[in-house]
Amino acid sequence: MKRIMIAGTCGLLISGLAGCDRLSAAWEGFNNPGPAHSPSTAPPPTPAPGGSLVESGQAVVLQPETNDALQTAAAVVELDYLPDQGDLTAKMFGTAGGDPAMNGLYTYIAFFHSPAEGWRVFRIGDYLDYQIQAVSAGRVELRLSESVMDQATSEIGSRQTAIILSFSPGPDGAVPETVTVTPAR
Repeated sequence: MKRIMIAGTCGLLISGLAGCDRLSAAWEGFNNPGPAHSPSTAPPPTPAPGGSLVESGQAVVLQPETNDALQTAAAVVELDYLPDQGDLTAKMFGTAGGDPAMNGLYTYIAFFHSPAEGWRVFRIGDYLDYQIQAVSAGRVELRLSESVMDQATSEIGSRQTAIILSFSPGPDGAVPETVTVTPAR
């Protein structure tokens, strides 16, 4: 177990070094803001439209990330932590996919297993949106908005539904093996 933790820590350290040039420049600018200037009679800089911050140091130019795994992470458009789950770390999340006009939010519940095994993820379904109504130990109540197509006219409409997700931790607080989805009103 210690070898896994050491290997994981080394991996994080090595992957973190890839951005060192950016972090070093930002850290340097933060720690050494430059000499203080004597008071001036010039008017203070004007903030950009829509904001109140004024530039006060050297800008750092970022380059795009090249890790393909980040494409999946960038698809996450909703994320909700689920409290009150005892020793379980649980979340609901949705990713963008498919036709956004026709249930384009792929909706999931996930439980953190371990650093080595990651998350156990269950797909709930495809909706326009979800709203968490209530959360308690082993239970999440959801209000769902979903698209429906009239087969006769091919017109897309919408409807509101509700479901209850229920789950039980495994032995010794392990992540659930299954999640049960029950229609609700």
